[in-house]
Amino acid sequence: MPELSDTPDGAHGAPPRGHWERISQSPFLPATVLTLIVSAAAGLFAWSYTYAMADPTPRSIPMAVAGRYEQQRGRTFLDGMEAALNASVKVRTYATMAEARTAVEEQEVFGIFDVRDDGRAVELQLSSASGASVAQVLAEAAPRVGRKTGVAVTLRDVNPLQEGDPRGLAVFYISLAAVIIGFVGAIQLSVHARALNPLERIAFTAAYALLGGLAIATAVDWLLGALELPFPQSWLVLALTMFASGMVFTMFNTLIGRWAMLPTWGLMVLLGNPSSGGAVSWALLPSPLATIGRWLPPGASVNAQHTAVYFPGHQHALPYLVLAGWALLSCAVFLNWSHRHPGGR
Repeated sequence: MPELSDTPDGAHGAPPRGHWERISQSPFLPATVLTLIVSAAAGLFAWSYTYAMADPTPRSIPMAVAGRYEQQRGRTFLDGMEAALNASVKVRTYATMAEARTAVEEQEVFGIFDVRDDGRAVELQLSSASGASVAQVLAEAAPRVGRKTGVAVTLRDVNPLQEGDPRGLAVFYISLAAVIIGFVGAIQLSVHARALNPLERIAFTAAYALLGGLAIATAVDWLLGALELPFPQSWLVLALTMFASGMVFTMFNTLIGRWAMLPTWGLMVLLGNPSSGGAVSWALLPSPLATIGRWLPPGASVNAQHTAVYFPGHQHALPYLVLAGWALLSCAVFLNWSHRHPGGR
């Protein structure tokens, strides 16, 4: 009599495996899921960057006005600028030029309309360092409006970009490097140093953040000379950015395991980088992105670094608080649920 082990599945022994069970154990299932995810990510990546940066449109450009702006020609010129830029120019009046210049340094406005000769002449004082894309839009529109309204327009850049950064993109690039390498480093720790305990993992994330921030600052300033950085401050911003980015991945890895790359990529790259204001100034971004971007690590990094480089002495606390907040939140979640993290020993 044949043994039970020799009978076909389901004849006398265990019931045959179900269709879904066979699929779930197939090596082709995760490969198929990853194929679909990568394909969708490619489309989302192209969509997010094109939506935010391919066709920057003025939406809200705060500008200072000083001088005899109450004269008829002065008002006509300002109304013409509003019309030319689709009512995106938001005029703020200042009693003196000193107050208007302070507003530029505090990054409250993007430039100054200095109305002179009873409104017959306007000097547009641009601040390329405040936003190169915004300065370009204003520099193109103002002469056209001046010709239409009979107002003589002169342009002057009162806060130009550094010589090695003519398009104002270097700050965006170094912040982008810190964000991406920050979470890639955490991914590599999760793969190649799985045995690290929670505090050890945080310590090594901080270590590569400090060394990576130093490497980025050294490469851009000392080796390339593209930006003259306030070195300790820029190093701090880059290191804090890398640490926050790395800990965000570690947090998601704790919460959802091997799929942690999805929310990290979505938060940092698909949403965070296009809305950071680094490649296209926030005044030209779609309003939701301009609002959200300042509260995400990429936007906070760009804002802190940009102010440190171009507006020394006028640093704001918010970008540092945002970076520190993400870092602390991620560390707290990781430590509280560290038993769910796939690493450790």
